[in-house]
Amino acid sequence: MSELVLDAPIVAVVVYPDRARVTRRGRITVPTGDQTVYVEPLPLALQEDSVRVAGRGPATVVGVDVAMRHHSQAPDETVADLERRRREAEAEVAELVDADDVQAQLDTFLAQLGRRAGGSFARTLAAGEAGSQLGEFTESLAARLSAVRSKRRELAGRRQEAEERLAAADRRLAEVAQQRVPDRRSAAVALALESEADVEIELSYVVPGAGWTSSYDVRLTGDDLTLNWYGLITQHTGEDWPECDLTLSTARPMVTAKVPELDPWYLDRYHPPVPVSAPPAPGGRRMSRDAMPTAFAAAESVQAAAPAFADLTATVEQGVTAATYTPPRPVAVPADGASHRATIASVDLDAELDYITAPVRSTDVHLRATVVNSSAHTLPAGKAAVFHEADFVGSAALPLWAPGEEVELALGLDDRIRVERKLVRRTASKATLGSTRRREVEYETKIENHTPRTARITVLDQLPVARDHEIAVKPISTEPEPAEVTDLGVVTWKLDLAAEGEVRIKLGFRVDTAKSVDLTGWRE
Repeated sequence: MSELVLDAPIVAVVVYPDRARVTRRGRITVPTGDQTVYVEPLPLALQEDSVRVAGRGPATVVGVDVAMRHHSQAPDETVADLERRRREAEAEVAELVDADDVQAQLDTFLAQLGRRAGGSFARTLAAGEAGSQLGEFTESLAARLSAVRSKRRELAGRRQEAEERLAAADRRLAEVAQQRVPDRRSAAVALALESEADVEIELSYVVPGAGWTSSYDVRLTGDDLTLNWYGLITQHTGEDWPECDLTLSTARPMVTAKVPELDPWYLDRYHPPVPVSAPPAPGGRRMSRDAMPTAFAAAESVQAAAPAFADLTATVEQGVTAATYTPPRPVAVPADGASHRATIASVDLDAELDYITAPVRSTDVHLRATVVNSSAHTLPAGKAAVFHEADFVGSAALPLWAPGEEVELALGLDDRIRVERKLVRRTASKATLGSTRRREVEYETKIENHTPRTARITVLDQLPVARDHEIAVKPISTEPEPAEVTDLGVVTWKLDLAAEGEVRIKLGFRVDTAKSVDLTGWRE
């Protein structure tokens, strides 16, 4: 008697942030009596307790078991070995990305150090005092920069090799999934029939190795801001998903230009370190059974009446704690580990634009939009590509954004707003018997607006904060009057600067310390 093997293609997939539920469906003629119908091949990594069976026809489902089916043809490599090599390559790529980020920050620091030291050496040269120190410094800085950039080139080469190994492992896994492997999962569906009949069997199961994340395009046109929301779907489950009813769910969610923020600037008394003695030597769940979905929402297309290309958005269903989105077009997702993009929504938002800069940290000026989420969507956190008209200007990190919530979006740098900050006065006095030491400094920040219209600019500076009762900080000049001074020393000005206009901001303060205090934390 021949086996009853059902050809049940994938007809629906629900993708969660860290897994997916796959549904297969097919029809088969089943003889009279107790029969077993095999649905195969299934992914090796499927979660056994997630398998559910439903169907239509004059049959009773007696039970369903998940088992290994053995065949004579052997694969070139085991799936477990391929998965291990893929994880190793993925971990190496992540490690190299982190190492390159460290080197990039060191590169930036050395470049800034060179710019700052250049001014000091220029003044020293003008006074005829430089001697051999300038040559030694420049040679040392050049050697360090060369070493850092050489290291970055080396890391880039190693990262490319690791990414090639990762792609090769993904391709091999996809090939193995299409072969007739010796060990494959099969669902054995036990049916009871009183007479021969055609029955439809629907099988669903949950697999790891799949998920989706949010990606955004933020496009600024004049003062209008449009946000396009995409779902990036990846999977390496061992089986390709054809074009089918694909749904993205926010259930079980997992949790980069930022506008400048200033940390408190503390001054404290020097405390010698206390010796610390060395410490003494110091002497593997099952998923709950979810009900199997019995119906899937059909995709709907929404086309805007406009001469430009129309935007298609997903159909959304809001649940109590999560939402599901059905893309307007079927999406095929092969098991190659690559990202496949599906459009979810396009939202027009009203934005209030201004600029923000913190010259005490950097003279860069950031364009900022204060935006309220006027849509019905709760937007998950994700990376956003920022465009001004058709020009790409950078990337930003979009936080979790609820309907009605106001957020600040960093929309890149604007070089048409020029900022220069310099130290214009510095005095210091030595303590005499019974007196205090005093330091006074004053900074001047010049801001120029070279845009064609009035710019609203927020300028951040800061005063040091004393952490000892024998250290006193007192502002002595703030021009113009700041909008806010916080307890942690952050000074904020809010300016409306006309086109081609210029403004100068002055901030001066003094620090008094007792004669016995060795001051730490001072910077200029």
